[in-house]
Amino acid sequence: MLQRVKSGYMHTIYASYIGYITQAIVNNFVPLLFLTLAADYDLTLDRITLITTVNFAVQLLVDFLSAKYIDMIGYRRAVIIAHVAAALGLIGLAVFPTLFGNAYAGIMAAVVLYAIGGGIIEVLLSPIVEACPTERKEAVMSLLHSFYCWGHVAVVLLSTAFFHFFGIENWKILALVWALVPVFNIVYFSLVPIYPIAPEQEKLSIKGLLKQKVFWLMIVLMICAGASEQAVSQWVSTFAESALHVSKTVGDLAGTCAFAVFMGLARALYGKYSNFIPLKKMMMGSAVLCIACYLTAIFSKNPYAGLAACAICGFSVGIFWPGTFSIAAMRLPAGGTAMYAFMALAGDVGCSSGPSVVGFVANMAEGNLKAGLSVAILFPIVMLIGISFIRIKKHTADRK
Repeated sequence: MLQRVKSGYMHTIYASYIGYITQAIVNNFVPLLFLTLAADYDLTLDRITLITTVNFAVQLLVDFLSAKYIDMIGYRRAVIIAHVAAALGLIGLAVFPTLFGNAYAGIMAAVVLYAIGGGIIEVLLSPIVEACPTERKEAVMSLLHSFYCWGHVAVVLLSTAFFHFFGIENWKILALVWALVPVFNIVYFSLVPIYPIAPEQEKLSIKGLLKQKVFWLMIVLMICAGASEQAVSQWVSTFAESALHVSKTVGDLAGTCAFAVFMGLARALYGKYSNFIPLKKMMMGSAVLCIACYLTAIFSKNPYAGLAACAICGFSVGIFWPGTFSIAAMRLPAGGTAMYAFMALAGDVGCSSGPSVVGFVANMAEGNLKAGLSVAILFPIVMLIGISFIRIKKHTADRK
């Protein structure tokens, strides 16, 4: 069995699936505890908000630094370091507030640790899987990214169930339980084969990469992919609460959870049926559907139709992120680590800017989220236009 793990590339892919579940845990577990942390440690709203800001700011910094330093560290060592950091961060959530003299400082130290892990994971998993000797690489990439969605759903559902049966006051125990996921993957990634991303003599330098026009188009698409996704994902629960006047729990399940399920479903289905749908057509069709969902959410007078549009929007954006990675790998096979790092950075910029645009415009419109979405619709429109300019040669669809 151990020999099969060491020699089988499918185990590399399975470990990468778990890696994306780990990233879903570090990004989505703590937001479920915001009110609890505020009550337990007497934290103000601005301090709570800073937790999310620091998490994604650290991940952005890691994305940027990875372009230069990951190749020096080595992929296996780097991905193991990422899971060690994620595990220590989750354990730190339970331990550091008591261990440190200042509870808030302990929380922030834990956040920085797991954000380092999340950032490295985001950069590494796509090229690690891309390098595996698989057929239908765009299908494999789509399925890989679906595990972030399934991880997100699992975090929300299992954490909600834990809080219901054991009480939210025992959240520290759950943090330690979630830490077992990256701990397991530390061992798994130490055993599985890691394949070279691109031969050293063929890799583009960072300077050479920046000269490629198609690279900059990929950067724009990644920004729009992240923004199109998060502009709805981050606000759908609030939309459900304000439009339907339901509880936060129902809003999370009917809004955030439904969005994640639809997004994961799109990635999983394309992973299965990619032979029948060319990637470019899938992405353009998804962009059109995304625009239609935005328009329905903006102009529908029926709040249930608006909420349904937000959930289906998850399906429409599902292929954007993994599809852009796949296209970049086809068009710039010598892009190497730097390309994946810069694309992850661009995606995170989009994930930050999308919700910010919605929130800023909604605030100017006296809390009208539909006004915010009416501006954010520019992101899927630019996505559609950008994809239309991309040329994908037929023979690249069956790369090995």
